[in-house]
Amino acid sequence: MQQITIRDALQQSSRDIDDIDARILLQYALDVSHAHLIAHAEQVLDSKQAQSFRLLTTRRARGEPVAYLTGKREFYSLGFTVTPAVLIPRPETELLVDMALALIPPDLPWKILDLGTGSGAIALAIAKHRPLTDISAVDFSANALTVAKTNACELGVKNVRFIEADWFDGFNGEIFNLIVSNPPYIADGDPHLTRGDLRFEPRMALAAEGEALDCIRSIIAAAPTHLVEDGALLLEHGYDQAEACRRLLSEAGFKRVFSRPDLAGIMRVSGGALDIA
Repeated sequence: MQQITIRDALQQSSRDIDDIDARILLQYALDVSHAHLIAHAEQVLDSKQAQSFRLLTTRRARGEPVAYLTGKREFYSLGFTVTPAVLIPRPETELLVDMALALIPPDLPWKILDLGTGSGAIALAIAKHRPLTDISAVDFSANALTVAKTNACELGVKNVRFIEADWFDGFNGEIFNLIVSNPPYIADGDPHLTRGDLRFEPRMALAAEGEALDCIRSIIAAAPTHLVEDGALLLEHGYDQAEACRRLLSEAGFKRVFSRPDLAGIMRVSGGALDIA
């Protein structure tokens, strides 16, 4: 059998997949760092390693997301386990965490609700930076919650409880200082759902049944009854939904309504707060 080095493997795979993806997958197959690939370019792969890397590159060439192939994705400088049961955490969602942390006092035991938690990325990132908070993380998918609980254990987070529910179901009478959510906000028939990584991600975490704003509309309408006086709501949304979100927030009685852009300049998060009675 022909021997193959790290350099050979990367050169051969570049015909089928992106170079960055190839390096990530080879690191995973060899269980080494990026620096190791650079420093040991002439290292020969054993047969098991070569076979594993070939399989990974073949699957990537077919479109499978790198995060699902390796089972890991970094978010807010934390390592998260991901599976096809959850949406892959994205850099633009870090804006939602930034804005939540800016609101949450580090020395007060705020109650936070994360709706549609998926992998738990938002809730767990907030929990790591605000250990006094009491966070409830909700998802309709039992499989997603299994992944989220795994991440909580791996990250050593103990101030998040995970609840299987449909949005606010089961929270009658319970109120929070802050509600955050990255809900489905793509229209069910949107052609983007048939392209790229989205083809492999759970449809229920991406697409809203009916109109693209249906989930956002439901959350905004119900949120005021689950917020303390001066409580706030923060929502991630689509690139063209900021104006509609602000309108819905104002109609629901929220004040100080705003939208904020992500690093790409796209309006990504909108929110507001209830007035003190």
